Amino acid sequence: MSANRLGNRKAALSASHGALSRLETRIKEVDDGIWLVGVTRYDLGYIDLEQRTLQTIDNPFGTRLSPMS
Repeated sequence: MSANRLGNRKAALSASHGALSRLETRIKEVDDGIWLVGVTRYDLGYIDLEQRTLQTIDNPFGTRLSPMS
């Protein structure tokens, strides 16, 4: 991703190059300083601004995808 900015109740996420450039990327504040990050309909993880951490979701794709053979 070329640029990221979170904070002060405003959020911007830019993915202008690479694999994510044509996908809907989204972020949503779910608690004070905690942001949910997703791509298309999949939630990928949480960003905690105060702790400066990223907590990924164990299996963001659930059972929607079958394993590759």
